[in-house]
Amino acid sequence: MKARDWLGVLPFVGMLGGVPFVNQVEPYVLGMPFVLFWIVLWVVLTSVIMAIVNRLDPRTREEEHHG
Repeated sequence: MKARDWLGVLPFVGMLGGVPFVNQVEPYVLGMPFVLFWIVLWVVLTSVIMAIVNRLDPRTREEEHHG
């Protein structure tokens, strides 16, 4: 597997795999229970990671050169 493939798996592991480990109300982060903060954090991180995957995809680079 290439780095971009592993990056695509990371949000899945972080959001679904991490929730059982952070399933607690306290501490509050930015006024949210910790588990809610964890999920919101991973939603934002997923967007960042998918942007990185898009930049690493060779087909995207080909379209930029031909388009």
